[in-house]
Amino acid sequence: MDALQALHSRVSSPRLTGEVGNRELRNIFKAALRAPDHAQLRPWRFLVIKGDERNQLGELFARAELSVNPDHTPQMLAKTKAKPLRAPVILVGIAKVVEHKSVPEIEQVLSCGAALQSMLLAAHAQGVGAMWRTGGMAYNKIVHEGLGLQSNESIVGYLYLGQIDGRSKSIGPPDIDAYFQEWHG
Repeated sequence: MDALQALHSRVSSPRLTGEVGNRELRNIFKAALRAPDHAQLRPWRFLVIKGDERNQLGELFARAELSVNPDHTPQMLAKTKAKPLRAPVILVGIAKVVEHKSVPEIEQVLSCGAALQSMLLAAHAQGVGAMWRTGGMAYNKIVHEGLGLQSNESIVGYLYLGQIDGRSKSIGPPDIDAYFQEWHG
C-alpha cells in the first residue's frame, strides 16, 4: 500500500485477534522513530505488552480502578481486567519530557503523539489492525507507578494491535472544505 492510500484509508479496528509478526512490529517501531521531533530530543519511549503480561496489565488496571471507585462490582472489575485482552499486542506511548530552552513540553508531548500516529499508519499499511485508546488508565497514578513511569513522563496513548476480527468499518469521505479555508488576512 502506498503512503497516500494508507493516509486516506486508515480506520480504527476495535476488534483484534491473532498475532502480529516480528517483521511487522519492527516496521511499526521504525515508523515511530521518524516522527517530527524538534531538536531531535526523542521525547518518547514505548512499552510492548503481549502474552501473559496483558493479564498483569489487567490486574494493574483493576487496582487503579478500585482506587478511583472502591464500590466497583466484581462484574465491573472483570471487565476492567479484560481490557488489555482486546488485542494480542499493546504499545504504550510514553512522552518523556526534558527541559529544553526552545522546545516546550507541549511540543514534546505532540511529538510522542505523532510517533503513535506514525505507528498506526505503519500498522495499517501492512494490513495490521490498530486502535488508539486512552481513557482513565492513561492518567491514573497507580498505572503510572506500575508501568515504571518517571515524574517527567506521561502516557499519551495505548495502541492495540492485531489482526482485524471481522470487517473494517466503512467511513465515507469527509467534506474537506468544511475543515480547510484559505486565509486572506
